[in-house]
Amino acid sequence: MRKLFGTDGIRAVAGVAPLDRRTVRAVGVALAKTLGDDARVVMGMDTRESGPWIAAVLAAGLREGGATVESAGVIPTPAIAFLARKHGFSAGVVISASHNPWQDNGIKVFGGDGFKLPDAVEMGIEAEIERVLEKQGLGIGDQGLEEDALPEVNDGYRAEYVRFLLEAVPGVSLDNRTVVIDCANGAASSVAVQVFEALGGTIEVTHASPDGRNINEGCGALHPEVVATTVKVLGASMGCTFDGDADRALFADEHGNVVNGDAVMLACARDLQARGELAGDLVVATTMSNMGLEAAFKRSGITMLRAPVGDKYVLEEMKQSGASLGGEQSGHVLFPAKATTGDGLLTALLVIDVVHRSGKTLGELIADLKNFPQVILNVKVREKKPLDSLPAVMALIAAAEEELKDSGRVVIRYSGTEALARVMIEAESEDAMRRHAEAIAGAIRTEIGI
Repeated sequence: MRKLFGTDGIRAVAGVAPLDRRTVRAVGVALAKTLGDDARVVMGMDTRESGPWIAAVLAAGLREGGATVESAGVIPTPAIAFLARKHGFSAGVVISASHNPWQDNGIKVFGGDGFKLPDAVEMGIEAEIERVLEKQGLGIGDQGLEEDALPEVNDGYRAEYVRFLLEAVPGVSLDNRTVVIDCANGAASSVAVQVFEALGGTIEVTHASPDGRNINEGCGALHPEVVATTVKVLGASMGCTFDGDADRALFADEHGNVVNGDAVMLACARDLQARGELAGDLVVATTMSNMGLEAAFKRSGITMLRAPVGDKYVLEEMKQSGASLGGEQSGHVLFPAKATTGDGLLTALLVIDVVHRSGKTLGELIADLKNFPQVILNVKVREKKPLDSLPAVMALIAAAEEELKDSGRVVIRYSGTEALARVMIEAESEDAMRRHAEAIAGAIRTEIGI
């Protein structure tokens, strides 16, 4: 079992283990040693106020371990994956906690191939971190926190990333439409205007004034209803909203309805299928994708496979099955022909392009997607005990599964990035859905809740 790495890197409250200075420094040393001699690392971050000091400590640790470090500054997470691969870096590192509140931060690592690290590699790095900490002793002081510990930012990397995005979707156009872009006061703020202003339409950019503490606050992909409301008020054609590090995107259609990752996969899969580019007529989703999506795919002759939650696991299943499209309800959508990782800005351009070439609105493209009622309850937990060690919880899960059978689904899992248990129930009957969800959540709260 991994102790530090979750489903998307190391994540915690900034300044608290494992994101205290001592451990962050050890992460840098361990990563450099894992990468080997003459390692080169490119680093980026989102807009949290803790980003610069974490980056400085991490860079100091990387140098201590023998690596050289370059910085792209504030930039979307997928840009680092792109730059690592393009320029032959040994690894790319992002300081970000994605959708988490500003107090949190994290460390995400991409290999030199632009892909997230396999679990086995992360476990190897964890073992090296433990060895470094044992040798390091208890105090590292503030060494490495001076301003010159951070490498100078190469602004040219942002320009390279913008060019990559626009070249990845040739001919994309807004057709003089108005689109609302919500940057979540996060990393998208650094490049969104340059990306979308060249598309031949009107863009209304919102939440693009980060102050270090307003990332994801009442905006962005955590609150897609905000961009949906703005679309409706302005009479815009659609809206795009990103999370803090811009590796995922959600949308709003012309009516101000929220469009999630399931709907995006449906529109994009049908477009790829029509062009003969949907390999095997397969799409990989996750256990959280709605049964309504599966039904819509079936009507189009498309088979949907399910992977565990986490875009890295979706990608693993895509590699095994040969699928050319995959993603998550949360807005991580993977187009391996275009990029090695989920990219919210790329997804937005591809969705705009589907709308442009189809001559339809976003709402029209997904009009037949009828979702089963679904509820997700998040329960704060003090520890993540195996569910099968909680008899009362398991009994309620079994009861829900027995009643719902073919008319619904029960998915209970721990978050890989937060101290939460997620209770997801889908059912044709909304009453049954809520009854079972609340019962299971209540049992988890009693057993291990905060």
